[in-house]
Amino acid sequence: MNFIRPLILASSSPRRQYLMREAGFEFRVEAPGIDESFPHELPVNFVPKYLAEKKANVFQSRIKDEIVITADTIVILNSDILNKPRNREEAISMLTRLSGQTHTVITAVCLLDTKKIDCFDDHTKVTFKKLTREEIEFYVDTYKPYDKAGAYGAQDWIGMVAIKKINGSYFTVMGMPMHLVYAHLMSF
Repeated sequence: MNFIRPLILASSSPRRQYLMREAGFEFRVEAPGIDESFPHELPVNFVPKYLAEKKANVFQSRIKDEIVITADTIVILNSDILNKPRNREEAISMLTRLSGQTHTVITAVCLLDTKKIDCFDDHTKVTFKKLTREEIEFYVDTYKPYDKAGAYGAQDWIGMVAIKKINGSYFTVMGMPMHLVYAHLMSF
Protein backbone atom coordinates (compact mmCIF):
# COMPACT_ATOMS: atom_id res chain seq x y z
CA MET A 1 0.00 0.00 0.00
CA ASN A 2 1.54 3.28 -1.04
CA PHE A 3 1.34 6.30 1.18
CA ILE A 4 1.92 9.81 -0.08
CA ARG A 5 4.65 9.98 2.55
CA PRO A 6 7.43 7.41 2.79
CA LEU A 7 7.48 4.98 5.71
CA ILE A 8 10.51 3.97 7.75
CA LEU A 9 10.20 0.76 9.74
CA ALA A 10 12.69 1.26 12.53
CA SER A 11 13.11 -2.41 13.35
CA SER A 12 15.57 -5.14 12.50
CA SER A 13 12.93 -7.78 13.31
CA PRO A 14 12.34 -10.02 10.29
CA ARG A 15 8.85 -10.78 11.66
CA ARG A 16 7.83 -7.11 11.74
CA GLN A 17 9.22 -6.58 8.26
CA TYR A 18 7.32 -9.63 7.00
CA LEU A 19 4.03 -8.48 8.57
CA MET A 20 4.35 -4.97 7.16
CA ARG A 21 5.11 -6.33 3.68
CA GLU A 22 2.25 -8.84 3.87
CA ALA A 23 -0.12 -6.00 4.86
CA GLY A 24 0.89 -4.25 1.63
CA PHE A 25 3.02 -1.45 3.05
CA GLU A 26 6.09 -0.16 1.23
CA PHE A 27 8.84 1.01 3.56
CA ARG A 28 12.54 1.15 4.11
CA VAL A 29 14.18 -0.43 7.14
CA GLU A 30 16.41 1.56 9.44
CA ALA A 31 17.15 0.02 12.83
CA PRO A 32 17.32 2.55 15.68
CA GLY A 33 20.25 0.82 17.42
CA ILE A 34 19.43 1.87 20.97
CA ASP A 35 20.05 0.51 24.42
CA GLU A 36 16.76 -1.17 25.35
CA SER A 37 17.04 -0.47 29.08
CA PHE A 38 14.19 1.09 31.02
CA PRO A 39 13.69 2.47 34.53
CA HIS A 40 13.13 -0.47 36.90
CA GLU A 41 10.43 1.43 38.79
CA LEU A 42 8.36 1.69 35.57
CA PRO A 43 5.21 -0.48 35.82
CA VAL A 44 5.58 -3.51 33.51
CA ASN A 45 2.56 -2.54 31.39
CA PHE A 46 4.29 0.74 30.43
CA VAL A 47 7.63 -0.77 29.39
CA PRO A 48 6.77 -1.51 25.72
CA LYS A 49 5.45 2.03 25.11
CA TYR A 50 8.47 3.51 26.87
CA LEU A 51 10.86 1.50 24.65
CA ALA A 52 8.92 2.09 21.42
CA GLU A 53 8.94 5.83 22.11
CA LYS A 54 12.64 5.73 23.02
CA LYS A 55 13.30 4.09 19.64
CA ALA A 56 11.16 6.67 17.81
CA ASN A 57 12.92 9.62 19.44
CA VAL A 58 16.20 8.53 17.81
CA PHE A 59 14.70 9.65 14.48
CA GLN A 60 13.21 12.97 15.64
CA SER A 61 16.00 15.17 14.28
CA ARG A 62 16.77 13.26 11.09
CA ILE A 63 13.42 12.86 9.34
CA LYS A 64 11.78 15.21 6.88
CA ASP A 65 8.49 14.01 5.41
CA GLU A 66 8.69 10.35 6.48
CA ILE A 67 6.60 8.52 9.06
CA VAL A 68 8.74 6.39 11.37
CA ILE A 69 7.25 3.21 12.83
CA THR A 70 8.84 1.67 15.92
CA ALA A 71 7.69 -1.23 18.08
CA ASP A 72 8.58 -3.18 21.17
CA THR A 73 7.20 -6.46 22.49
CA ILE A 74 7.41 -7.90 25.98
CA VAL A 75 6.22 -11.13 27.57
CA ILE A 76 4.86 -10.90 31.12
CA LEU A 77 4.42 -13.88 33.44
CA ASN A 78 3.29 -13.24 37.02
CA SER A 79 4.34 -9.57 36.79
CA ASP A 80 7.84 -10.55 35.59
CA ILE A 81 9.11 -9.40 32.20
CA LEU A 82 10.69 -12.18 30.18
CA ASN A 83 12.99 -10.32 27.80
CA LYS A 84 15.11 -11.80 25.05
CA PRO A 85 17.19 -14.64 26.48
CA ARG A 86 20.93 -14.11 26.58
CA ASN A 87 21.83 -17.78 26.16
CA ARG A 88 20.55 -21.36 25.93
CA GLU A 89 20.12 -21.78 29.68
CA GLU A 90 18.06 -18.60 29.99
CA ALA A 91 15.87 -19.60 27.02
CA ILE A 92 15.22 -23.03 28.56
CA SER A 93 14.45 -21.42 31.92
CA MET A 94 11.93 -18.99 30.35
CA LEU A 95 10.14 -21.70 28.40
CA THR A 96 10.05 -23.91 31.49
CA ARG A 97 8.34 -21.06 33.35
CA LEU A 98 5.86 -20.50 30.48
CA SER A 99 5.05 -24.21 30.22
CA GLY A 100 1.44 -24.91 31.25
CA GLN A 101 0.82 -21.23 32.05
CA THR A 102 -1.04 -18.25 30.63
CA HIS A 103 1.07 -15.16 30.03
CA THR A 104 0.52 -11.71 28.53
CA VAL A 105 2.22 -10.34 25.44
CA ILE A 106 2.20 -6.58 24.99
CA THR A 107 3.36 -4.95 21.78
CA ALA A 108 3.58 -1.17 21.65
CA VAL A 109 3.96 0.83 18.45
CA CYS A 110 4.89 4.47 17.90
CA LEU A 111 4.30 6.47 14.74
CA LEU A 112 6.44 9.59 14.47
CA ASP A 113 6.77 12.46 12.04
CA THR A 114 8.19 15.98 12.46
CA LYS A 115 4.97 17.27 14.05
CA LYS A 116 3.61 14.50 16.28
CA ILE A 117 4.01 11.09 17.85
CA ASP A 118 1.26 8.51 18.26
CA CYS A 119 2.00 5.61 20.64
CA PHE A 120 -0.40 2.76 21.30
CA ASP A 121 -0.26 -0.84 22.50
CA ASP A 122 -2.15 -4.10 22.38
CA HIS A 123 -2.37 -6.89 24.97
CA THR A 124 -2.84 -10.58 24.15
CA LYS A 125 -3.13 -13.53 26.55
CA VAL A 126 -1.36 -16.73 25.46
CA THR A 127 -1.80 -20.15 27.09
CA PHE A 128 0.85 -22.83 26.64
CA LYS A 129 0.32 -26.54 27.11
CA LYS A 130 2.65 -28.32 29.51
CA LEU A 131 5.95 -28.83 27.70
CA THR A 132 8.48 -31.59 28.29
CA ARG A 133 12.14 -30.81 28.84
CA GLU A 134 12.88 -32.58 25.54
CA GLU A 135 10.40 -30.35 23.65
CA ILE A 136 11.90 -27.21 25.18
CA GLU A 137 15.48 -28.25 24.40
CA PHE A 138 14.55 -29.29 20.86
CA TYR A 139 12.98 -25.89 20.23
CA VAL A 140 15.83 -23.88 21.74
CA ASP A 141 18.53 -25.92 19.97
CA THR A 142 16.74 -25.92 16.60
CA TYR A 143 15.24 -22.41 16.47
CA LYS A 144 17.68 -20.49 18.71
CA PRO A 145 15.03 -17.98 19.92
CA TYR A 146 17.54 -15.51 21.37
CA ASP A 147 16.04 -12.55 19.49
CA LYS A 148 12.51 -13.15 20.81
CA ALA A 149 10.89 -11.86 23.98
CA GLY A 150 9.97 -14.80 26.19
CA ALA A 151 12.29 -17.06 24.17
CA TYR A 152 9.65 -18.07 21.63
CA GLY A 153 8.05 -17.14 18.35
CA ALA A 154 4.35 -17.93 17.90
CA GLN A 155 5.03 -18.59 14.21
CA ASP A 156 7.71 -21.18 15.03
CA TRP A 157 7.35 -24.90 15.81
CA ILE A 158 6.69 -24.19 19.47
CA GLY A 159 3.76 -21.95 18.62
CA MET A 160 2.26 -24.67 16.49
CA VAL A 161 2.55 -27.41 19.11
CA ALA A 162 2.43 -25.55 22.43
CA ILE A 163 -0.02 -22.65 22.14
CA LYS A 164 -3.38 -23.93 23.36
CA LYS A 165 -5.22 -20.64 23.34
CA ILE A 166 -4.78 -17.02 22.28
CA ASN A 167 -7.09 -14.33 23.61
CA GLY A 168 -6.31 -11.30 21.44
CA SER A 169 -4.33 -10.69 18.29
CA TYR A 170 -1.95 -13.34 16.99
CA PHE A 171 -0.02 -10.56 15.24
CA THR A 172 0.52 -8.77 18.55
CA VAL A 173 2.27 -11.95 19.72
CA MET A 174 4.37 -11.91 16.54
CA GLY A 175 5.43 -8.35 17.33
CA MET A 176 3.15 -6.03 15.35
CA PRO A 177 -0.60 -5.54 15.99
CA MET A 178 -1.38 -4.97 12.32
CA HIS A 179 -5.04 -4.07 12.82
CA LEU A 180 -3.98 -1.14 15.02
CA VAL A 181 -0.99 -0.17 12.87
CA TYR A 182 -3.23 0.04 9.82
CA ALA A 183 -5.94 2.06 11.61
CA HIS A 184 -3.45 4.49 13.15
CA LEU A 185 -1.56 4.99 9.88
CA MET A 186 -4.83 5.70 8.07
CA SER A 187 -5.60 8.51 10.51
CA PHE A 188 -2.05 9.80 11.11
